[in-house]
Amino acid sequence: MARIKLAYLGGGSTRAAGTMASFLHNGADFDGSEVVLIDVNDERLDLIRRLAERMASARGLDITVTTTTDRRAGVTDCDAVLSSFRPGGFEARVQDERIPLRHGVIGQETQGAGGFFMALRSINVMRSLADDLSAVAPNAKVFNYTNPVNVVAQAWTTHCDIPLVSLCEGPITFAKDIARGAGLQYDLAEATMVGLNHGCWSVAGTYDGRDLVEVFRERLDEVRDDPSVSRHTKRMLELTDLMGHVPADYFQYYYFEDEVLAELSAKPTTRAEDILSWSPGYWEHYREQVETDDPQLDPRRSRGGIHELELALDVMDAVFNGKDETHPVNVPNVGGALPGFPDDLVVEVQGRVTNGWIDVPPQPAVPRHVRGLVQQLGEYQYLAGEAGWAGSRADAMRALCANPLVRTTERATTLYNELARAHAPYLPERLR
Repeated sequence: MARIKLAYLGGGSTRAAGTMASFLHNGADFDGSEVVLIDVNDERLDLIRRLAERMASARGLDITVTTTTDRRAGVTDCDAVLSSFRPGGFEARVQDERIPLRHGVIGQETQGAGGFFMALRSINVMRSLADDLSAVAPNAKVFNYTNPVNVVAQAWTTHCDIPLVSLCEGPITFAKDIARGAGLQYDLAEATMVGLNHGCWSVAGTYDGRDLVEVFRERLDEVRDDPSVSRHTKRMLELTDLMGHVPADYFQYYYFEDEVLAELSAKPTTRAEDILSWSPGYWEHYREQVETDDPQLDPRRSRGGIHELELALDVMDAVFNGKDETHPVNVPNVGGALPGFPDDLVVEVQGRVTNGWIDVPPQPAVPRHVRGLVQQLGEYQYLAGEAGWAGSRADAMRALCANPLVRTTERATTLYNELARAHAPYLPERLR
């Protein structure tokens, strides 16, 4: 049982209630620990603190929960940082989605020009965090969920020696979500996926003991003309059928670009606008539950569900409690563990927690017929990380031109100018 000081950046977000539920689910392994919730809104921080304290009390756990809006004070002497924040909030994400769509380009939280500007905003904060940790918590380890997690990790691991791992449940859930959408059982789909974050492919998979790809092919034949199965699910089944491997959900933006762009353009609201409309209901639910002795989060009324950021907390548990476990992680490709990708590129692979951190054994190769796009995304990732951490506007423009959803210099210039103006308060002067 490890007693740690955990600093949670984003501790006043809509996801924070579910994250604290996840932490307390593993609470026996961290009994006696302190969690510092760090964010910019005192009122929401206090609500999450009270929720967490009641959850801990109901479980008989000795977990101290404090709050602060002073990041450096909050991370002082911490052992671990859990990073899950959104510079500019969902209002900024609306711009990431709306502005590209006005120019016939897909903009998304992690993909395209929108994802690029989310990366620039996030890295700007993460660079300041690195300075804070170097000054007041040089032995801390960072468990990152701030998007785009691959670009954030790329920038950090290239320029900072403080250990950081980026995490995402996607490799665990992509195949399961396709199965559920196709009317199959969620828990019976299992896949091992490698590549990049939001850019990985299955290299092995089963469904109830059978080959996963074959099961998905059969199911595609059964649901192809079924109007109750979403077009999105059919796209994922079609891509699995063609490539012979299960894709990350985000490949729809590349292999079905025109179709998805048309859908997004026709939809009256963006994903961020939808979330903003739901957000008051999340906070209402949290305020209701904090008045109970044993708060219970309703997955229909909680951002992200009952438990959130579970993978980060599982990896943290394994790191600090000496558990020998394997999890999907985003870390540098040291020793060329993933064939076909540079050693300094952050890749999403199956990592083994051992000796207090993460080792990456040799990985199966990304299939050659899909590797080219993943490699292109990897080069963009590296350039975006460099531009965000210390680059100039010219470096950022080159990175944006390398994004497969942007491509042309004309689009890149137009999108950069508009998005930089929209996000100027969250960008360093060199990138405005």
